[in-house]
Amino acid sequence: MKEAIVGTKSMVVSPHYLASAAGNAILRKGGNAFDAAVAVSACLAVVYPHMTGLGGDSFWLMYKKSDGKVRAYNGSGRSGHRVTREKFSGQTSIPTRGIQSVITVPGMVDSWDAVLKEYGRLSLADVLEPAIQYASFGFPFSKDQYVNTLHNMKLFEEQPDTASIFLLQDRAPRINEKFVQTHLAATLKEIAEKGRDHFYKGGMAKRIVSSLQEKGGLLEMEDFADHYGSWVEPLSSSYRGYTLFQVPPNSQGFVGLMALNILENYDLSTICHGSYEYYHILIESLKRSFQDRNQFLTDPDFSSIPLEKLLSKTYAKEMAESINLHKANDVMTQPIGNDTAHAAVVDEEGNAVSFIQSLYFEFGSGVVAGDTGILMQNRGSFFSLDPSHVNCLEPRKRTFHTLMPAMACKNGKPFIIYGTQGGEGQPQTQTVMITRMIDYNMNPQKAINEPRFVWGRTWGEATQELKIESRIDPEVAKALEAAGHIVKKVNEVDKVMGHANAILIDDQGFLHGGVDPRSDGAAIGW
Repeated sequence: MKEAIVGTKSMVVSPHYLASAAGNAILRKGGNAFDAAVAVSACLAVVYPHMTGLGGDSFWLMYKKSDGKVRAYNGSGRSGHRVTREKFSGQTSIPTRGIQSVITVPGMVDSWDAVLKEYGRLSLADVLEPAIQYASFGFPFSKDQYVNTLHNMKLFEEQPDTASIFLLQDRAPRINEKFVQTHLAATLKEIAEKGRDHFYKGGMAKRIVSSLQEKGGLLEMEDFADHYGSWVEPLSSSYRGYTLFQVPPNSQGFVGLMALNILENYDLSTICHGSYEYYHILIESLKRSFQDRNQFLTDPDFSSIPLEKLLSKTYAKEMAESINLHKANDVMTQPIGNDTAHAAVVDEEGNAVSFIQSLYFEFGSGVVAGDTGILMQNRGSFFSLDPSHVNCLEPRKRTFHTLMPAMACKNGKPFIIYGTQGGEGQPQTQTVMITRMIDYNMNPQKAINEPRFVWGRTWGEATQELKIESRIDPEVAKALEAAGHIVKKVNEVDKVMGHANAILIDDQGFLHGGVDPRSDGAAIGW
């Protein structure tokens, strides 16, 4: 297992060590946390291309020391203005792969521009340079990309353009074999030179859209040109005296706050960590939060979401009282994509960034936009075709989004900056992490290392299955089964649990960094 890393001035955590190193290099070069975060984001798009990329979305939580407050940026894209349910006539759902799943504009490049213009110290060209270097001259193929490449060989058979980038002579590159992305390097160079508008309104946008339309895609130049991200007020709630922040809808971030509001009704200090009671109460609190999420979450511009009620302590108390301590509640969940990348940065000035980005499924839609090297996301495939569904497909609409970076503050200043990969697993792992750090005084690395669970998330069929790592006490597993949980034991340290990261700032000002042993990540402190 990984050991905790403690920095005295700054800390970078991400699911790939090269991305963490790039962020640290930007800090040492004179950049601040915001510059470093964009550099990490761009590098992850190169060195973790199965998880994230320029064809995807991102969400950001940021604290600027001089402002003394937390702000959020919603970097998710909308469906095309001509993308209607009628376009999928005769189908029961939007395809999850292929060109028909490419129906939302990618928002990540816009978010880079917005963050740097608002808070950055360096230029876009400066912070993209590490990513350009990795794409141009290659990097060692990661274990995680290797595993995901093998898992998606059928997708590559169906998408020869994509296979030509991610396979070498029809095989998966070997772990640590040099992996070069020439076209993506050229794309990053163009963006570095010509800026955000080149991607959304200029020649690059024309090349992307032209390629997608040749393949039968529905997005148009107008959709790219009209794209804008949003500075939004983060949601907040309290837990044991700390103030926790999440990005508002269309993010599922409020689920993380709801679960903690419920848990606040229990004295976890009297409940042994790792016991049946610990796992059962966490799982049941999350399941009740998921019920409301599934009922209400969508683009708030299209449907009212009763956040005041959902985040009220009174409502949380009612939900806590409904939990049977001896019996699992029957709740059905939806299959949700899980491949994302979370990272966090804190600089020596006290600025902090928590961000997360994704292509939705691993390798997204599987569709590459022409000669750009950009994999397009399939995030829009989560829209429903049922007109009565709260998240039904409409033109120019943002879909229900799983991405949810998090931050906890103490006395108005960042205390824990945290998040995880994992779709349905994000609020679950976040809840596990924050209770371990606040209620059980674990450092970030120990909180991440300890055994985890994930309820309900899967590809394909909806499920109530509770996956638990086999390190969990066998007697606890038996007790969970006896209570009615559908328990499935997985590996001792299983990648299905996602890739979590966290930074904790202690009373001395030291920064404790933790990254997931299930990832290829690194915590780099200075």
